[in-house]
Amino acid sequence: MKFILQYPQANGLERDMLDAGDVGEMAAAAEKAGFDGFSLTEHPIPGARWLAHGGHQSVDPFVALAFAAAATKRLRLLTYLAVVPYRNPFLLAKASATLDRMSSGRFVLGVGSGYHKTEFHALGVDFEERNALFDEALDVLPLAWSGEAFSFKGRHFEARNVIQLPRPTQRPIPIWIGGNSKLARRRVARAAQAWMPMGGTEELAKTTRTAHIGSLDVLRDMIAEVKDMAGERAGALDFVAQYPDPDLSTSPTRDVARHRDAFARQAQAGITWIVVGASHAAPERHRAFIEEFGATYIAAGG
Repeated sequence: MKFILQYPQANGLERDMLDAGDVGEMAAAAEKAGFDGFSLTEHPIPGARWLAHGGHQSVDPFVALAFAAAATKRLRLLTYLAVVPYRNPFLLAKASATLDRMSSGRFVLGVGSGYHKTEFHALGVDFEERNALFDEALDVLPLAWSGEAFSFKGRHFEARNVIQLPRPTQRPIPIWIGGNSKLARRRVARAAQAWMPMGGTEELAKTTRTAHIGSLDVLRDMIAEVKDMAGERAGALDFVAQYPDPDLSTSPTRDVARHRDAFARQAQAGITWIVVGASHAAPERHRAFIEEFGATYIAAGG
């Protein structure tokens, strides 16, 4: 089992996203504590009403992960997740390749098709085209990362004998796909290196426009289905999930046996990476969470 530290999300309008501490410093602390990954989410221009009712802020994950890369040597750097339809796929490929080169091959492109209509409107992207744009990008990214000349006609662009350099360090950059829909799972089986199922309440699933996963048994069956669809690729796939118990984010040294048992049950269901994070707090409390979690669950063997 591997653990990813998610930089705390600031919900609402009052707190600032970076109140939880310098991104580079917290990434370095996570690496020292034994975490295997560090992640940031994306919401470039969320609706004010959505934020006022509990939505979360975001920095630019590519820029911020570059700071994390400079402060670390081993940590995997994950967008959890970047919304593919928001960008021309060549710009997404360039940002990803640049970050991968500058981190010596530690970048992981975690992606989703998006759900926040206000952002789609603000960015000038047709919400109803999001799935078509997502699939188009899955075809374009490996061509761009190849470093070879190619042509491609998209829905809103035509690339004629183009080439993108430099190539990324990884061949290819791992793509981890989020979302619970059948379509998302088929994409994982066809073209990705990991699936990132989304947990949470049924209400949250409706908000994010994805299927609700009501139990660990359901998740286990869905993972088995993805592996079956992937065929020979199944053994190389990873499965990434957030830890669902909010008590851990505030008190990682309380109820340790219960949390360890929950981690074990997630692993038995097929999860290979678990994403954890502190509740949004001052830098000293955030750092304490990182150190306490590392000493309790990573150094001690989970």
